[in-house]
Amino acid sequence: MTRRNIEGSFHLSGGDFTNAGAASSELKSILTNLGINPEIVRRAAIATFEAEMNVIIHAVAGVMYYLITQDTIKVVLNDMGPGIPDIDRAMTEGYSTAPDWIREMGWGAGMGLPNMKKNSDRFKLDSVVGEGTTVEIIIRIKEGKTE
Repeated sequence: MTRRNIEGSFHLSGGDFTNAGAASSELKSILTNLGINPEIVRRAAIATFEAEMNVIIHAVAGVMYYLITQDTIKVVLNDMGPGIPDIDRAMTEGYSTAPDWIREMGWGAGMGLPNMKKNSDRFKLDSVVGEGTTVEIIIRIKEGKTE
């Protein structure tokens, strides 16, 4: 049985720790209700949670867009944040620019970007210092091409 593409978006507010994880949890529920393989759902939940938290920790605001097709889950996050001056360094496990008060809350361990990449079949990161960051996460639901 084929299903129609499902798309939507979530608006994220920087510093809104009360709602942290709400968008990725809702997307996880959508994927679960569609009957997608639990391992795929787990990977999508991890990658999108990490991306959502980066917006909440580092940016003023952002939007998480998603598109679920027969073959893939595509999530794009655009934020209005400080941007990432050194992407290679930011992709290093354990490297973090989170302030101490964020670390004291239990966040900012420097695993966000590496976890996004590890749980994606395709991961793209673009950033402009002083403007913001765009993250694209694609996870295959079925084997084959992602585009």
